[in-house]
Amino acid sequence: MSGTSYGPSGPSYEAAAEALRLLEDRGWSLAVAESLTGGLLAGALTAVPGASRTFRGSVTAYATDLKRDLLGVPGDLLADRGAVDGEVARQMAAGVRWRLGADWGLSTTGVAGPEPQDGQPVGTVFVAAAGPGGQNEQVRLALEGDRDEIRSATVLAALELLQRVVRAAGAPGAVAAQGSGGAAEGDAEALVGDLPGGEHYGAEERSNP
Repeated sequence: MSGTSYGPSGPSYEAAAEALRLLEDRGWSLAVAESLTGGLLAGALTAVPGASRTFRGSVTAYATDLKRDLLGVPGDLLADRGAVDGEVARQMAAGVRWRLGADWGLSTTGVAGPEPQDGQPVGTVFVAAAGPGGQNEQVRLALEGDRDEIRSATVLAALELLQRVVRAAGAPGAVAAQGSGGAAEGDAEALVGDLPGGEHYGAEERSNP
C-alpha cells in the first residue's frame, strides 16, 4: 500500500501547511466537514504547528442523517441523490462554514470501498470548498486503490482544491468588494466560480495516477 503520508515530510502535510499559510496570510479561518475521510483531513491540518491560528474545527458527518441535521444538507437532496454527490459536497462545505463560523468550509464525501454506495462505484469521491465571496467549488474524483489509498488521495485532493480557490479569491478586501455576506450567512446556494487556468471545478473530473 502506498497511501499518502501525514508526517512532516509527506504530501498531505505539505499541502496542509501551504493551505494554512495561504489562509493565515489573508486572515481567513477554516472548518471542514468529512464523510469518507472520517477525520483524516482534520488530522492532516492539525498536524501542522500553529494550525489553531486558522483552523476552527471539523464535523465528521459519517451518517447521512448527520449531513442533514448538523450540516443543513437538504433531506430531499439526500433522498434523491444519496450522500455521494457533488451538490451534497457543496452543501456540506457551506454548512460547516456556517455551523463553525469559519470563512472557508471544506468537505469530502465518496465511496472508499470495498462495496459501491448509492449507485456509485468504489473510488467515486467529491470534494468541495465554500468561501466568503460566494465561492462554492466541487471536484469529482475517480480514484483507484484500496480503501486507505482512496481516503488518503481524497485528503490531498481536498487540500489542493482549497489552495486553488483561496489563491483565486485574492485578498479579503477583494472578496468584500464582491458583496460577501460573511461566514455567518452560510449561503448553501453560493455561486460557482472559475479557477486559474480556465478550469471550472463545478464540472471537473479527475483520476488519480
